Amino acid sequence: MRYKWLIENNNNNIIVFFNGWGMDEKIVSHLGSVNYDVLMFYDYRSFEHYNFDFSKYHKKILICWSMGVFVCNYFYENLKDFDKFIAVNGTQKPIDDNFGIPVMIYNLTVENFNELSCEKFVKKISSTVTLKDYCTRSTEDLKQELISIQNLKVQKYLKFDKAVVSLKDRIIPPKNQINYWLSQNIKPEEIQGAHSIFDKYKNWDDLI
Repeated sequence: MRYKWLIENNNNNIIVFFNGWGMDEKIVSHLGSVNYDVLMFYDYRSFEHYNFDFSKYHKKILICWSMGVFVCNYFYENLKDFDKFIAVNGTQKPIDDNFGIPVMIYNLTVENFNELSCEKFVKKISSTVTLKDYCTRSTEDLKQELISIQNLKVQKYLKFDKAVVSLKDRIIPPKNQINYWLSQNIKPEEIQGAHSIFDKYKNWDDLI
C-alpha cells in the first residue's frame, strides 16, 4: 500500500481518501480544496500499518471509493474516531454474490487478467478514456493487487454515515450495493452515473 498527500496546506480539517483498485492520483487530480488537506491511500498489493497523527485536525472525514470501502477497515483503529464516513460505489463485502462483485466473476477476472481485460474494465468506468488516462501502473501490478484484496482479512468494520450508489455502475452491481447498505440500516443515495463519479465535481468539498 502506498499513500500520497494530494493537498497539504496545514488546513484545520482533513479528508482521508481510500482509492479504488488499480488507481493512482490521476482519477482525482482535478479536485481541489480550500478547507481540507487530503491524504490518499492506494495500491493495495501489500498492507502496512501507518501511524499518522490526525489529532491536530479539527474535522476528519473519510471518503472511500470502490474497493477502498473495504480496504479502509484494515485501518480501523486509526480511523474509528473520524467525524464522517462516506462510501462511494463500494461495500464492505466487495467479493460477494449478494453484496458485491459475484465471486465467480471476480475469480475469473483474476484468472484471465491481462492488458485487454484491464482496458475493458476502464471502459466500464468511463467509455471515453483509456487505461493510461486513469493509471500508469503495470498490468502485473494490477493483477497482484486484485489477488491481495481477495486475500485481505479484516477484524472490525467501520460504521459509515453515507453511501452513494451509481445506478449505472458496471463494476459492482448497484442492486448488490443497495442490498448491502440497507442491511446496515443505511439508505443509500442513488444517483445517475457510472462507477467513477469524480468527473461530476470540481473540488472535494462538493463530495461531502
